Amino acid sequence: MSETVGQATQRDAGALNALLAKMPAVERVIASPLAQPLIAQYGRTQVLDAIRATQDTWRRDAQAGAFVRAPGHSEPFALERLLEATGQRLAERARSRLRPVFNLTGTVLHTNLGRALLPEEAVKAVVQALTQPANLEFDLESGKRGDRDDLIDGLICELTGAEAATVVNNNAAAVLLLLSALATRKEVVVSRGELVEIGGAFRIPDIMSRAGARLREIGTTNRTHLKDYEAAINARTALLMKVHCSNYAISGFTKSVELDELAPLARQHGLPVAVDLGSGTLVDLAQWALPAEPTVRATVEAGADLVTFSGDKLLGGPQAGLIVGRKELIAKIKKHPLKRALRVGKLTLAALEPVLRLYQAPEFLQERLTTLRLLTRPAAQMHETAERVLPVLQRALEEAYAVSVEPMFSQIGSGALPVDVLPSSGLVARHSGKGGSGRALLKLERALRGLPRPVIGRIVDDALRLDLRCLEPADEAAFVAQLAELRL
Repeated sequence: MSETVGQATQRDAGALNALLAKMPAVERVIASPLAQPLIAQYGRTQVLDAIRATQDTWRRDAQAGAFVRAPGHSEPFALERLLEATGQRLAERARSRLRPVFNLTGTVLHTNLGRALLPEEAVKAVVQALTQPANLEFDLESGKRGDRDDLIDGLICELTGAEAATVVNNNAAAVLLLLSALATRKEVVVSRGELVEIGGAFRIPDIMSRAGARLREIGTTNRTHLKDYEAAINARTALLMKVHCSNYAISGFTKSVELDELAPLARQHGLPVAVDLGSGTLVDLAQWALPAEPTVRATVEAGADLVTFSGDKLLGGPQAGLIVGRKELIAKIKKHPLKRALRVGKLTLAALEPVLRLYQAPEFLQERLTTLRLLTRPAAQMHETAERVLPVLQRALEEAYAVSVEPMFSQIGSGALPVDVLPSSGLVARHSGKGGSGRALLKLERALRGLPRPVIGRIVDDALRLDLRCLEPADEAAFVAQLAELRL
């Protein structure tokens, strides 16, 4: 007599129950000598949770008919295999979500990859601040409470020529604090051509709105004259503001008002001039054949009463927003309630001070400041690296991709400059097969991101490009060694 559907279902359920009955009990697993190293590393609580989670996953797989017996194990739910899977689960759970990567995008100051890399001096200072008490807000001379800005105020003023300075957690915060302290319920005059938007949808009009200031736009997108500023000034005007357009350029029939023209007009009306430099540099980059950017000192000397700029862009330090300028204006800004909400902690100050001190010896800056070293690497150096890495990468990719060494252009990034300007060299991988090139490149890009230390490149013009500007000699061996682990 043939088997009915119901009988077959009962038989399958019985087989499944028989299979699941072989799952070792949690008590037996946790008591196993093989579990003790995991307990010593992760603690009994985590190990118990991971064992139960692994068993739950296996039960669901078995019920779905997807459970696979592991090679070399006679039992489907061997205790050894269960602990091996538990260990993998624990290791994955314990792995930091903030991981080091190889930045081969060609963008040196990459916002999504952490922007500026700190020099060794800053790293040591941060470690010390992490492990030892420090005089963050304690005046060692008087024995009384101090001001954390005093730790670096003098150094910043020395390097910029400003009378005073304060530090908050990024440049957007610096602009917000400045406007909140000086322009709430008042007007701020800005050229329409300088109403920038940077990454993360940071827009000057939005920041003004949040600060309670009223934006007074003047001029047109491409042309603004001094008379436009003068016509906009009234009894409600709090300050005149210029914004450095560091992440785009307007060319052609253009006109803008330079700071040395604007400052006398502001003084004539008793108004301060604030300049948002954004990426802000402390040195003239042209001396290293890099595109010139206005320095903070030059901006102060040209008549700016307040200047805001970032710490983790061209300055090459930690994430921070710096405000420098006239003493009485900085004092007013520091008294605003937002200052406490936006202030930086000891780690930022610990990292920022040694970075600033590097600028006191400008003759060593190119060698010692990581950001400047990366920006000024000669293309020939990256070409030599690419030639050494080429055969290793080609072996790892086998015949699926053709790899070549090609010239390319890097960029400074993070709103520092709007165009590619740095001649570089790197590796270019193209799909060797017919059709499906886009999918093949995405597959390769995903495989590179899956390496122990993920590799981040960019797909451009139907090829995956790995710009080697940010692969320094000290990291080359580690990069090459893991290429053998590529799984396509």
